[in-house]
Amino acid sequence: SPKCYNAPMKPTRILFMGTPAFAVPVLHALHTAAPAQDWSLVAVATQPDRPAGRGKQLSPSAVKVAAQALGLPVLQPAGLRKGPDAAAAVEALRALAPDLLVVAAYGLILPAKVLEIPTFGCINVHASLLPAWRGASPIAASILAGDTASGVSIMLMDVGMDTGPVLAQVHTPLAPNDTTESLGSRLAEQGAALLVETLPRWLVGDVAPVPQNDLPGQATQCSLIRKEDGRMEWTLPAAHLERMVRAYTPWPSAWTTWRGQPLRILAARVLPATAQADTTPGQVVRTDAGAAVTTASGLLELVTLQPAGKRAMAALDFLNGAPDLVGSVLG
Repeated sequence: SPKCYNAPMKPTRILFMGTPAFAVPVLHALHTAAPAQDWSLVAVATQPDRPAGRGKQLSPSAVKVAAQALGLPVLQPAGLRKGPDAAAAVEALRALAPDLLVVAAYGLILPAKVLEIPTFGCINVHASLLPAWRGASPIAASILAGDTASGVSIMLMDVGMDTGPVLAQVHTPLAPNDTTESLGSRLAEQGAALLVETLPRWLVGDVAPVPQNDLPGQATQCSLIRKEDGRMEWTLPAAHLERMVRAYTPWPSAWTTWRGQPLRILAARVLPATAQADTTPGQVVRTDAGAAVTTASGLLELVTLQPAGKRAMAALDFLNGAPDLVGSVLG
């Protein structure tokens, strides 16, 4: 059964682990609340710098940039489960003697030898209403599935993939135009506020962890997104393809090919029309507002496009410069 802890000797030593922009508001909230709550951030762990941009220059994570701006020590272990430096990385975390680990989108499953380090457990800020969308891409998965609501769960971590008991949740409706970027920003702020509200109660034993429902139909999974996931399959319905556009904004973007070159679709909308008899899925047809693509069900109107090597532009502007887009078959 899940543990409940007694309050630690103050100040509570917190080790924060996170990587992308989603985790930055959580880090800031912990740092801002520290004086009033009598806890201290002893260090921040984040993923190693990765190649980014056209030049593939090594770039720090959003959390590393934020932690350095706050003057916090930063650790960047290459791995914690395996590899030549994993054991040393775990010992470096242990040497910090944290009372509590707080995790927000760190990007790796923490092994048991890390979870057992803090006396008062490991708390995760997860961007879904668990047990829905356990895994690496809960925000995109929720949009892609057509969910009407999402939220954030504060969870006590165990060795499974987001399977630990839930301490608190907050709900938010999905707007029809929500993207992973817009919904992620909203959930990050809500999760940060919920964490700061929940942690003091958890540390004095005033929160009862609630086990997740593992029954089929309740617990759902999502996996790491890859660039290929953004490829538009025009034999799918227009409604699903429109959700793909929003789910894969900002990365990897929904995309197709035209004239053998990638064409990113940054914004689109569904037209309530059936495919024309003489068209095939993927064929571009003219509309009053510009152009749309034939799908298995309905038309997907193109709103914003980005050709390879060029800036994003309104689809109508693209069409003015490339009128032969109409009639062609994408992909």
